Amino acid sequence: MSNRPERVAERIKREAADILENTLRDPRLERIMVSVTDVEVTRDLSVARVFVSVLARGPGRDRAMEALRSAAGFVRHELAPRLGLREVPEVRFELDTSLEHGARVDDLLRRLAAGEEIPDQERSGEDEPQ
Repeated sequence: MSNRPERVAERIKREAADILENTLRDPRLERIMVSVTDVEVTRDLSVARVFVSVLARGPGRDRAMEALRSAAGFVRHELAPRLGLREVPEVRFELDTSLEHGARVDDLLRRLAAGEEIPDQERSGEDEPQ
């Protein structure tokens, strides 16, 4: 088994983060922090799933994801010379909410340690907008 997909994924992660931060200009992304959290590449290197964390809620998050998805071709074009691959994987952006879930769990644990009562719906996350 080759670890080439993992090496390519790590390289895409670094380069895509740089492209999003320094090259991509889209008004829908202004004042919204977007971070590349992970990249998964298929074994045949045909598709790269780029997981991003978006520091916005509701419509702002939706607009940011729409902007990223519409910029996928541009990002792929920018990746081509940086990666030096014969075929550059198709780029697909996906929302990663794991950082939010971790922060929520941390907050709940902190509040429990302080002796605060946590309502049942807040424990289960029912009050959290999706």
